[in-house]
Amino acid sequence: MSSPFAAVDLGASSGRVVVGRFGDGGLGLDVVHRFPNEPVRVGGTLHWDILSLYRGVLDGLKAAGPVGSIGIDSWAVDYGLLDADGALLGNPVHYRDSRTDGVAERVRELYDVCGLQRLPFNTVYQLLAAEPTVQYAMARRMLLIPDLLAYWLTGEIGAEYTNASTTGLLDVRTRDWAFDLIGELGLRAELLPPVRHPGSTIGCYEGTPVVAVGSHDTASAVVAVPASGTDFAYISCGTWSLVGLELDQPVLSPQSRQANFTNEGGVDGTVRYLRNVMGLWPLQECLREWDSPGLPELLRAAAAEPGLAHVVDLDDPLFLPPGDMAGRLRKAAGLPADASRATIVRCVLDSLALAQRRALRQAQELSGRSVSVVHLVGGGALNELLCQLTADACGLPVLAGPVEATAIGNLLVQARAAGVVQGGPDAMRALVRETQRIVRYSPGGSEKDWAAAAARVGR
Repeated sequence: MSSPFAAVDLGASSGRVVVGRFGDGGLGLDVVHRFPNEPVRVGGTLHWDILSLYRGVLDGLKAAGPVGSIGIDSWAVDYGLLDADGALLGNPVHYRDSRTDGVAERVRELYDVCGLQRLPFNTVYQLLAAEPTVQYAMARRMLLIPDLLAYWLTGEIGAEYTNASTTGLLDVRTRDWAFDLIGELGLRAELLPPVRHPGSTIGCYEGTPVVAVGSHDTASAVVAVPASGTDFAYISCGTWSLVGLELDQPVLSPQSRQANFTNEGGVDGTVRYLRNVMGLWPLQECLREWDSPGLPELLRAAAAEPGLAHVVDLDDPLFLPPGDMAGRLRKAAGLPADASRATIVRCVLDSLALAQRRALRQAQELSGRSVSVVHLVGGGALNELLCQLTADACGLPVLAGPVEATAIGNLLVQARAAGVVQGGPDAMRALVRETQRIVRYSPGGSEKDWAAAAARVGR
């Protein structure tokens, strides 16, 4: 048995530190610490409570005990600005804040350089929104969230490639900062630190190496997709659903741009060709508004509701902000004010399955690659109703799990850097297949019914 490794995995609603132990062909996981991630609104701006998150990281590393190395992953696009002394200039702004409203529409199309889905909260638009501020003028470096936490642990500055690829400032071909574009936009190139790649050592925290992993959580999750061969699609399902394929080269066609598909960097130079779908965020918001911990009961009740009776386009920006989610869903679906919670939940899950179906079919058409199976990883793999609906909607078997895909991918990259795990993605995925629980959902239902539901939401 090798020394254990510690994965710091930060999600949009919580964080955790997971210790992984490799040995005798196995992989053991132990979640040693969980902590909340609760944004704070101050002066009308929604912020991440980054110091609280850092405290959670430190407490988790203490609980982990001696480990061979540490890796950090989180969500993408958000950042902190450092001054000339290396001090943080204010709490990072949350990507759901309204400061970027309308910014993307004022900027030329960047797809030919960055290959990214046009989302209003991409880092490039956040920086353009921040450009008139004193904070931006005082800044000397910009660090994405995992890089900021790694800097606090090690004192070393850099930008991990997979997360940097989500900013709209990285050239998808050269895999380095798009300096000509940055100058054209009037942004300051000196804010951007050198790019580093998964598997490299960042520095040390109390004598323990901190290793760059796929620091975008989806990049780590895709490493742990338990696929065999290349004819698979993945859905990394949590607050967001990331639906796509793993490719060797980006797809930069006009049709891909019009379909709003993104080409993000993956571990080992792969391309995560995917589309962001709203995911379980609407359901999470409804549960928060209802103050309802009883999700299993709601899911059982939702399963008894008529299928596809009420559907909405979950990709509509209407569902992006927090607050009164159930009210917005009722209005969009034409539901009465007294619609039951089970009806609303079924509406969300049917609509999410439809959105995932649409993204998967477009990914195949635009890339020219067909798939025979869908791997659904992340927290959504625990939602049996969603998994079955996804299989039905896509007309393909869904293999659900592992739930802890992001942490596992983080740990695998660390273990490979230490020489404990050998080989490329195929070898790492074989280890996941052999050690993790995977549940198969076979497609059923009527393709005609799903096609009619898709037509009702105009897709």
